[in-house]
Amino acid sequence: MAEASYDDRDGKIWLDGQMVDWRNAQVHVLTHGLHYASSVFEGERAYNGKIFLSRKHSERLHYSASCLDFEIPYTVDQIEAAKAEVLKANGLTDAYVRAVAWRGAGPDMGVASARNPVRLAIAAWSWGNYYGDAKTVGAKLDISKWKRPSPETIPVHAKAAGLYMICTTSKHAAEAKGCSDALFMDYRGYVAEATGANIFFVKDGEVHTPLPDCFLNGLTRQTVIELLKEKGLTVHERHIMPEELEGFEQCWLTGTAAEVTPVGQIGDYVFKVGKITRDIAETYEALVRA
Repeated sequence: MAEASYDDRDGKIWLDGQMVDWRNAQVHVLTHGLHYASSVFEGERAYNGKIFLSRKHSERLHYSASCLDFEIPYTVDQIEAAKAEVLKANGLTDAYVRAVAWRGAGPDMGVASARNPVRLAIAAWSWGNYYGDAKTVGAKLDISKWKRPSPETIPVHAKAAGLYMICTTSKHAAEAKGCSDALFMDYRGYVAEATGANIFFVKDGEVHTPLPDCFLNGLTRQTVIELLKEKGLTVHERHIMPEELEGFEQCWLTGTAAEVTPVGQIGDYVFKVGKITRDIAETYEALVRA
């Protein structure tokens, strides 16, 4: 049975202050965000009716918009209320929540778009494991040919649509090789992140994770670091060279969609789904459902 297309589903989507039928939540083809990537978004998960770190996501949405030189015409409190309304309208308690803000269609259709209205939409749907059965066996990652760009070239700490262009192409290339995802190096050659998740490694009972100085410091990443430290584990946030992958024993990904997903292989490097990986995955799962 074919999966339902995301534009052809039952339900309600919050759009510019109104709850509209799912199929009617549309924009014009000359929407600025479609042509110039003037768009920011958040991915969030609700567990037992409560969105994990909901307010931090809404605050980051505002921050990302400011990085792209536009202002969302709804406060954090209004966005919080809208998300709750979306979950209720769709009868969802465990769900993925997507808030997206963009420069819409208006009098400007060149690169500049200061006169165009800023739009906001919030949708929610049921979404299982992002990497399928990788939660138990470990995901397999390709190594992308693209690199995470320098902070001098693009607002790397915003969750902005344009930053995901190389993520899509890298994930397609990975899937064509039978992998779940791809690992990026950064513009200097250091290990960076996957296409939509941060990465962690274990060696000799200590945890190592790339310093997020040119990519998104994920909210799940920050949560997991706190949990690891509470367990008394040493966490090194540092620059990691690709040749170090050979010496790491365990590996996992973190992200709202990924949650905590073990990694079994990156290119030719193999990792065990070990005790620390399983333990942090279970601890995170207990936290978000608390």
